[in-house]
Amino acid sequence: MRLSAIACKPVAFSSGITLAKSTERGGINLRLYRVPRASSRSLAVGLTGILSVIYFPLQIVALSLLCGKIIGCRNDGSARNSCGTNVVSIFHTVPNFEVCMHAQENRALLEDSMSLSLCRIASSGRALCTGLLVMLTVCLVSLTALAQQEATPKVEIFTGYQWLHPGGNVPAPFQSPTNPVAFKLPDMSGGWGASFTYNFDQHWGLEADYGGSWNKFAMESTGSIGPRFIWRTEGVNFFAHTLLSLNRLTVNHLDSSNGIGAVLGGGMDIPVWRRLTIRLFEADFVWAHHNFANQVSPAFSDLQHPALNGARLRTGLVWNFGYPSTAAPAASCSVQPSEVMVGEPVTATATGSNFNPKHTLNYAWSSTGGRITGKDNTASIDTNGLTGGSYTVTARVLDPRMRKGGEASCSSNFTVKEPPKNPPTMSCSANPTGLQAGESATITCNCTSPDNVAVSVGGWSAPGGSISGSGNTATLNTTGASAGPITVSATCTDSHGLNTQATALVTVENPPTVSPEVQQLEARLALHSIYFPTAQPTVQKPDGGLLASQQQTLLSLASDFRKYLEIKPDAHLTLEGHADPRASVEYNQALSERRVERTRSFLIEHGVPAANIETKAFGKQRNLTDAQVRDAVEQNPELTPEERQRILKNMGTIILASNRRVDVTLSTTGQQSVRQYPFNAADSLTLLKQAGAKKTTRPAAKKKAKPTAQH
Repeated sequence: MRLSAIACKPVAFSSGITLAKSTERGGINLRLYRVPRASSRSLAVGLTGILSVIYFPLQIVALSLLCGKIIGCRNDGSARNSCGTNVVSIFHTVPNFEVCMHAQENRALLEDSMSLSLCRIASSGRALCTGLLVMLTVCLVSLTALAQQEATPKVEIFTGYQWLHPGGNVPAPFQSPTNPVAFKLPDMSGGWGASFTYNFDQHWGLEADYGGSWNKFAMESTGSIGPRFIWRTEGVNFFAHTLLSLNRLTVNHLDSSNGIGAVLGGGMDIPVWRRLTIRLFEADFVWAHHNFANQVSPAFSDLQHPALNGARLRTGLVWNFGYPSTAAPAASCSVQPSEVMVGEPVTATATGSNFNPKHTLNYAWSSTGGRITGKDNTASIDTNGLTGGSYTVTARVLDPRMRKGGEASCSSNFTVKEPPKNPPTMSCSANPTGLQAGESATITCNCTSPDNVAVSVGGWSAPGGSISGSGNTATLNTTGASAGPITVSATCTDSHGLNTQATALVTVENPPTVSPEVQQLEARLALHSIYFPTAQPTVQKPDGGLLASQQQTLLSLASDFRKYLEIKPDAHLTLEGHADPRASVEYNQALSERRVERTRSFLIEHGVPAANIETKAFGKQRNLTDAQVRDAVEQNPELTPEERQRILKNMGTIILASNRRVDVTLSTTGQQSVRQYPFNAADSLTLLKQAGAKKTTRPAAKKKAKPTAQH
């Protein structure tokens, strides 16, 4: 073998070398061709522009992969091994080529020159990647959805550009099988890809993929098939696929190799139109296993059966076909119940169809009658106050995120019925049904409505006596009424304005014939109030305080009342105790209770049954007024004008004494005791006595009248 040197100078490689045959001087020539750095940079910039809209972590990974393959060496002494050794090793083993220098003599010089040139490339590439990363950081922006999400297409066809990093070593051509040389496949910037996806549903599909990439040294093509998963959102789609592939690798001057492989990766699509989607990027891991058994002996298994761990990037367009027929948005309305009585609620429901299920819909409700309150797709209608008839409720359904065609409306009818208008029913009763003239009867009416509406009772009337009513109860006073029946009537009116009348019968009976004996007893029962001294009786002596003159009045009352009970056994005496206002309410109340109890016990001691006596105590609540006391003094027939004048000069004392009393009332006649102070009684001065009061001159005692004249 003869090596001859030709003109030689260091050259800078960008992505690989180019081999060419030469027959000059029958030697072996190897010519190194410079690959313009502009093409590599253009490729990097182009890919960067594609990736600049990807999320930042993906940009970093993609650019690191890209820049690492472009650089290919480090800026230190190891560049000789990482860049130059494999390349130069090829030059020494290729027959019938010309090389730029004598291999044995100038090998070190060539390796150093190539290392320096390659490391200059590394430095430039590192600066380029730094600039690109800065640019990516500045240019990171959010994409605005250019198209609304449509229904899932049945078929998606992708076509676009493909860049491939093969990621492995293969045997160099023209080498001995027993002494092979590894050739690292450079990145392939030329390429294209296509895929066909059949979608089973919105997310899953079966994908058939083909991609081909090449450079001046080799060509790699991959046919793959497998499942694809896609996540569709409003303005962007993310997908991932796992594909089983048949990988074909063709290296210049080597037999083509077919191997089984796999593709694992994903990407991001931007929908811009119903039929068109931009594949912003696709990044895949490409693995393949090849067989070069004809070129490499089994002793070099890593080159005889090399595995490619590559990466590929794609961008392009996706064409969408087979959309289902698009139906316009629609809405349907229903009401429940469809027929109600006035006042009963109605519930309306709207259901939208053919809207995007991921969008939140707006609902606007209206009704031709009633008050409607809507919440989302349901509404409640208040029918209070409506007249009977048919009404319509309408719903307007709107998708605010659709630019056009995102609206539908629907309506439904409901019927409001007025309840039947039946007049109320009423019955009235009287208690008692028969009575004496002057007595009272209570009339009670019960009114109801068959329609369960509100009713009221009024319009009370009676041809005799006087009637006064409130609500469903009235009182008939028969004072002045003639004997005979009295028909009391009332009117019941409901909220519909319907009314009815009812009556109750009260009979005024002729007064019973009173015997002369009864008349005499009632005449003798001309009652007198009982008077007590100041603060009597006391708590310590509750049986005291009843002076002799007042005991005599009670003895006459007890004797006459016992005889009266023989004729009218249901007669009662009502005793009402009073006190003057000179003490607290509590003290006067207790004092008036002791006075009325002392009067009651005295009557019982003298034969009046306890069951025929009722007692009441009022303390100072019902005191006589100054005018009432003065009038009683002026009307007292037992006083002379001179005595009357002296008494009127001491009205303060007289007023206090007049309120220290117990009144007596007869139940059968309603007769009340005469409130006439006993000025002519022997113990009247004791009755008048009070602390700090001036003594009042007692009038001269007069001859006592007969008992019949006293009562």
